[in-house]
Amino acid sequence: MPDCIFCKIIAQTIPSPLIYEDEKCVAFADIHPKDKTHLLIVPREHIPTVADANGEQEPLLGHLITTGKKLAQMLNLSGYKLQFNVGKEGGQEVFHIHLHLIGH
Repeated sequence: MPDCIFCKIIAQTIPSPLIYEDEKCVAFADIHPKDKTHLLIVPREHIPTVADANGEQEPLLGHLITTGKKLAQMLNLSGYKLQFNVGKEGGQEVFHIHLHLIGH
């Protein structure tokens, strides 16, 4: 999507240090962190919200969660939150699915 900020970060047309990347997703720091550690795990595929995901994207959503777990382990977080915000009313601000990894 040409106007999506996360698509631009993935393409690196907007420079942002990537903390993690693989063939399915990238992770980078949230610009408005809610705790000491606050990363966004974003799929390379543009899907506006979790509500827009379909059965074919189920493995991708699972990959985001296991990537969150992997990053939490790499960062030695003993406790953390993995959070999807869905829709404007659910607190979603950027309409490209992303998983928040929040820990202290």
